[in-house]
Amino acid sequence: MTESKSKKVILSGMRPTGRLHWGNYTGALENWNKLQDEYTCHFMVADWHVLTTALDKATEIGRNSREMFLDWLGAGLDPDKSVLFIQSEVKQHAELNLILSMMISMGRLERNPTFKEQIRDLNMGGEISFGHLGYPVLQAADILVYQADAVPVGEDQLPHLELTREMARRFNRIFGKVFPEPEPLVTKFSRFPGTDGKRMSKSLGNTIEISASPEDIIKKMRPAFTDPARLRKSDPGNPEICAIYTWYRKFMPQEVEQTAAECRTAARGCVDCKLKLADGIIEHFAPLRERRAEYESNPERLDEIIAAGCERARAEAACTMEKVHHAMGIG
Repeated sequence: MTESKSKKVILSGMRPTGRLHWGNYTGALENWNKLQDEYTCHFMVADWHVLTTALDKATEIGRNSREMFLDWLGAGLDPDKSVLFIQSEVKQHAELNLILSMMISMGRLERNPTFKEQIRDLNMGGEISFGHLGYPVLQAADILVYQADAVPVGEDQLPHLELTREMARRFNRIFGKVFPEPEPLVTKFSRFPGTDGKRMSKSLGNTIEISASPEDIIKKMRPAFTDPARLRKSDPGNPEICAIYTWYRKFMPQEVEQTAAECRTAARGCVDCKLKLADGIIEHFAPLRERRAEYESNPERLDEIIAAGCERARAEAACTMEKVHHAMGIG
């Protein structure tokens, strides 16, 4: 039996590429945790999406998917409140992807600004797969197969969501109203600095994992980016250009004013500033590490949670596809 739609429905997902880091936490995961009480949430391990740019890493996806589940559960996602599932376990995504791919032109996909940025950043040149070009269509299927009303996204994902809305409108216009047009829920702190001051990203090697031990947190924070003009402890600094200051604003907001003042007047050195922040961050993530460790020590329970979430997702997706089949007169 599928759940009654008494609340608005959300769908969001993450690619399983390894353990999650602070950027994942501040850009999505923390927000997901809050949304669980306001919406009927569907959170998806987007394993098929990994294949669009990392086909050679297919054998790592299963292990990384379990790591992602552990991070989600550690961070507080509740399988009794939210549907936590793996994309490839729900084949209706693939069927709806095929149908929606008939409703969008190659030119429209090629004009997608996020696609252009990926081609540039990954230096792909002419080696672009059909699946990579069409991954916004699969993303649309991910969203629409659960009749999602809203999608929590960062600003860089807004063009993809607009493509989803376009495909929903076209389907509804041709075959009758089946899909809602999902609205964006733009996430605060969607771009979070890594240890080098650039956006935190695994591809840049500048991440700190949310499950990192206290020792690893301190080790990775020591060389983290600060004001490059502050060569000596006695030099006044500019906190606005310092990654450490941004981390203070997120993890220790009660210390922000004093930290900024002591930085500008050189009353506190960068090393002391980092160590004080490290203590606060270690405390912040302590409950997460403890919950994660509990699930990691009980793999049978983790298997049960994954299986139950996938079963719930399949039931809901099957219900949507029945509506699609009826509207189109095929299937």
